[in-house]
Amino acid sequence: MNPPDRIEELLTALRAAFADGSLVQLKLGGYHGDEPDLKAVLVKKISTKAGEKYSFTYRYKTRDTIKNHPEDETLALLRHGLASEFRSAQLATTGFDMMFERNGAKIRLKRTEVAGREAPSTEHNRTKNRPLTETGKPWLKALGLAGKNGAIRHDAQDKFRQINKMVEIFAPLVGAIKVERPLIVDMGAGKGYLDFALYDYLATVAKHPVRIVGVEMRDQLVADGNATAKASGFEGLSFEAGTIMEFDASKADAVIALHACDTATDDAIFKGIAAGAALIAVAPCCHKQIRREMEAGQADVRLEPLLRHGIFVERQAEMVTDTLRALLLELNGYRTKVFEFVSDAHTPKNNLIVAEKDGRIGRDREAVLKQIAEIKAMFGIGEHYLEGLLCP
Repeated sequence: MNPPDRIEELLTALRAAFADGSLVQLKLGGYHGDEPDLKAVLVKKISTKAGEKYSFTYRYKTRDTIKNHPEDETLALLRHGLASEFRSAQLATTGFDMMFERNGAKIRLKRTEVAGREAPSTEHNRTKNRPLTETGKPWLKALGLAGKNGAIRHDAQDKFRQINKMVEIFAPLVGAIKVERPLIVDMGAGKGYLDFALYDYLATVAKHPVRIVGVEMRDQLVADGNATAKASGFEGLSFEAGTIMEFDASKADAVIALHACDTATDDAIFKGIAAGAALIAVAPCCHKQIRREMEAGQADVRLEPLLRHGIFVERQAEMVTDTLRALLLELNGYRTKVFEFVSDAHTPKNNLIVAEKDGRIGRDREAVLKQIAEIKAMFGIGEHYLEGLLCP
């Protein structure tokens, strides 16, 4: 007699619970695959306009990613994951739990009966999971996101979703800073969308004391921001006029910059490194400086097909610029990640560089310096602007 296939047994139970509406969730853990920072995966049933689907929530260290799949795709993903990537799984239904454990080729599956548990709603509604749910705040009206009735304006729905997503990412990063009341400096704050949203969530929802200073060149935006902060009762939020390089960020625990143009992103990174900030997070905008270096220099001839067309040069310049930024941060004692933080439907400039200071270089210093030199030589780059700031 062949031994029972425990993975198929678990998937059969999952399909039955999905079909009869008794599924609570399936949680996959013990991940040991190739996805960096993936902690766990939650699977539940949702109802969409296209019908009922399995919703996968991928839990990373600093963010969640949600993807919906029909049953055939779901079963294929789970078969592969349970066989090679996840060491454990917990299936919860309204009538029983099943615990799956894999140790090499040895698999255990244990079923436990339960009672009195209700299945969650399958309505596909993400609004209730947003960090910011109260829409009648003065700052939302002042920034043009909410109307007089306190509801988010129809033409501001995408912006409000984007702001909530940024708070989802930044709040745990700030929460990890081991300071009682961290000082966050936002370089090139503009109208302060992120500053107001982050302060509102941290100070009033999460009850996490924080100070935020938005640095902005335009005097009117500074005056408007301070007036709105006062009207909102946000005593720890303020705006100051000036440039990134002029501002004294020496006491900053975190330095952030969203869409600071070209080398202004490097100015923000430099100020964060100089301050010894625990967190540096930047969403770069244009990458003109490195593109000019590439066009003026002589790249490796093997790259000619990649650099033949202007649009490819632009994309390569973006990749090379941010790769060098990440390596230079690593060289200065930061653990660095680069990832997409909002959909490109909102903005094509949607990469976020997150650097958390750990006081050490993960790899040999000489090896990092060699990588930087090789990348520059390959693309015909004389110097990255940030290098000049760090080593004048």
